Amino acid sequence: MFSDEFLTSDTFTYIILPLLIFLARISDVSIGTIRIIFVSKGNKIIAPFLGFFEVLIWVFAISNILQHLNNIYAFIAYAAGFATGNYIGMKIEERLALGISLIRIITKREATELIKVMHEKGYGTTVVDAKGRDNEVNVIYTIVKRKDIESTIELIKTYNPNAFYTIEDIRYVSHENFPHYSRRERVRFFELFSAWRKGK
Repeated sequence: MFSDEFLTSDTFTYIILPLLIFLARISDVSIGTIRIIFVSKGNKIIAPFLGFFEVLIWVFAISNILQHLNNIYAFIAYAAGFATGNYIGMKIEERLALGISLIRIITKREATELIKVMHEKGYGTTVVDAKGRDNEVNVIYTIVKRKDIESTIELIKTYNPNAFYTIEDIRYVSHENFPHYSRRERVRFFELFSAWRKGK
């Protein structure tokens, strides 16, 4: 594909090779970041698939590094690709917003209005009366898709701006009860899913 003269030229050694290593490292680290997320969520199909390509690309990068141990630009490209890959991997994961989260809301004031609005928007909630340091509080638990976290927080700030809340990632839920889907739509989805499973 390329002549020996080109592969030994300064252009290839100090420009093209470091660039290829940089891009390869970005790719394998980005894939690795996403793979770790899938592993933490117990996905047994996508995680191994991503792992295959992650290692394949890494082998390409490290093999070229070992063949050019006297090329400082290749080492810099390798390190820069690793750092950039971590950043890009996290940005991709943020965009995908994979998984579900538990939001725990602790409010000092009456939370009836907030709970009512959350129910109207399709959120499932569990409300517990509790005792805070100074007075009685309400603790509201709700499970949402990660992509709905921002809209949920906006809801909290609108109806209980002084509420304290925490967010935790959840690996698995036994029943889904997420916003933006009516009961009829959820029932219809599970009916279609069941019919598809029976037809397999």
